[in-house]
Amino acid sequence: MRTTLGRSLLLCLFAMAATVAAADAPRKQAPLYGVNDIPKTFDDAVPGGQDFVKRVAMIPMRDGVKLYTVIMLPKGAHDAPILLTRTPYNADERAGNATSSSLLSALPLGDAVFAQAGYIRVYQDVRGKYGSEGDYVMMRPVRGPLNPTKVDHVTDAWDTIDWLVKHVPESNGRVAMIGSSYEGFTAAMALLDPHPALKASVPESPVIDAYMGDDWFHHGAFRNLMLGYVHMQTVQKGAGAVTPSDTYDKYEEYLRAGSTGDYVRSRGLDKLPFTARVMEHPAYDAFWQGQDLVRLLAAHPSSVPTLWEQGLFDQEDMWGANHAWLALKAAGHASNNWLVLGPWSHSQVNGTGFALGSLKWSGDTALEYNRDMVLPFLEHYLRDKPAAPLARVSVYNTGDNRWDRFEDWPTACEHGCANALKPLYLGKDFGLSFAAPTEADAGDSYVSDPARPVPFLPRPVLDPFFAYGSTYAGYLPWSKWLVSDQRFVDGRTDVLVYETPVLTAPVRVQGIPVADVRAATTGTDGDVVVKLIDVYPSQVTHDPSMGGYELPIALDIFRGRYRESFEHPSAIPANQPQRYRFELPNVNHVFQPGHRIMVQIQSSLFPLYDRNPQTFVPNIFEAKPGDYRAATITVLRSGAQPSAVWLPVVER
Repeated sequence: MRTTLGRSLLLCLFAMAATVAAADAPRKQAPLYGVNDIPKTFDDAVPGGQDFVKRVAMIPMRDGVKLYTVIMLPKGAHDAPILLTRTPYNADERAGNATSSSLLSALPLGDAVFAQAGYIRVYQDVRGKYGSEGDYVMMRPVRGPLNPTKVDHVTDAWDTIDWLVKHVPESNGRVAMIGSSYEGFTAAMALLDPHPALKASVPESPVIDAYMGDDWFHHGAFRNLMLGYVHMQTVQKGAGAVTPSDTYDKYEEYLRAGSTGDYVRSRGLDKLPFTARVMEHPAYDAFWQGQDLVRLLAAHPSSVPTLWEQGLFDQEDMWGANHAWLALKAAGHASNNWLVLGPWSHSQVNGTGFALGSLKWSGDTALEYNRDMVLPFLEHYLRDKPAAPLARVSVYNTGDNRWDRFEDWPTACEHGCANALKPLYLGKDFGLSFAAPTEADAGDSYVSDPARPVPFLPRPVLDPFFAYGSTYAGYLPWSKWLVSDQRFVDGRTDVLVYETPVLTAPVRVQGIPVADVRAATTGTDGDVVVKLIDVYPSQVTHDPSMGGYELPIALDIFRGRYRESFEHPSAIPANQPQRYRFELPNVNHVFQPGHRIMVQIQSSLFPLYDRNPQTFVPNIFEAKPGDYRAATITVLRSGAQPSAVWLPVVER
């Protein structure tokens, strides 16, 4: 015992002596000057660790090109479903902040419910963008006449899913695709030849038909402000800058430039292949028809359960989800397709949905959508959970401020619906009535001058994609322009304004209104803009700022040269009545008692849409200064030539 204690004491003394010696020895100092202050490797340390693992893979496609893919896995995951987004917007950034402590805080807000549910979240750069190899083609068409290669977004999605289910052992082998805008387009493309492991799809605000009503055109009118997006996306592989500008107000900038073609050439945008292709195809020819996913999806319908989402006030992609769902329903595939129309601007479902502009909703409608619709939908098809109580069509009611659920949509239409459309006629003294006009010859005229086009927003109009300082200042008015107060134009002499008397009973509309305008022009071309507006009472008790507000419920533009055919334009016979009939966006609204219904008619929404010279030229992009001429427009409202907006009116 003494021997053991003595030996222990001796060891302690030696240890103390060594410690004192080490303390007295000169310390090795870091050099004042280093060869390289950037280490070869460094891993960010998060206090307390992380509850997820980030993996990066270069996934090979069938042609040998490798695509940069970010895989965010919950720690300890097993038998977890995979949620895939294919993006041109930088997979690293889209996957969120990899230095966060939790997957919930790392991923974007729109992914919150999926992170909480333990999903494996995957973001991938499409070929040619950011970390991915290969060539980038804007909205790459499917293989065929417009794409002679052996790859497209269909094959890339197939190859990606095939790799994921074989190389992510934590998964249960089931995959869903989700994404908004361009990402919605890639999700929709995958449905044309889905991998067997693709068990569900959620295309949100997808670009489906870029000519008829999504990004590039609306009913033949070109969307000028998307040129900045093309510049940003195609000038370089990574993040690009928007077209340089020497003018703060885009209205002034485009007006001074002349035609859209003149603007494009003055900025060098004609050197961008996609811009050049667009300018060569101003009509709805084989170039655009071959990219129309509505036709392709209807011709090759999949059995993949698909939830289509679209914002009622989507300022960029108003057309796609709605028309894809309608086409698939008509093709006999309603049973595996659902539709959600929410009170949102473009891609607002990825953030919060409490409000849009001056409109305030009853809760966070974006969270309600993701939590109560998307997640149960995915859980059923990816985890065999009980079927979600999801209505075939869910549409937010912007008048009653609640979700409405339907087994079909629209509830009122021209043919095949329980309710027929009801015409709201333009009448004398700028009135509106459900009674047909009886005058033998009646109309209202205004002068449309291309030198003074009607703005789509109060000036100055900012570039929606240009960063002023550190924020995209132009995006805020751009994102909510479809609900902006229309009083800023209703005093102009080139805007016709028609109103009902004050309503004494609610008027409920559910469906797709149809503009039906009979008009004559002294020109040989021209555009028609129709706005359906809810006019609030002069005083609103609980929200004084809404007093007299002119809220657009649905509005759109139509290029007159396409009144007979979008593929084969023709000059408008001067001074001869013509009919312009076109659909407005979806509505689910109640015009409340005390409100009025208003219709505004004008000839421009500038500079969002290019100016029509009002003189017929083969290609409006190439219009010359002398082609831009003022024209007198006469909107007819007689018994023989009635003008109306056909409303999908329903009883309660």
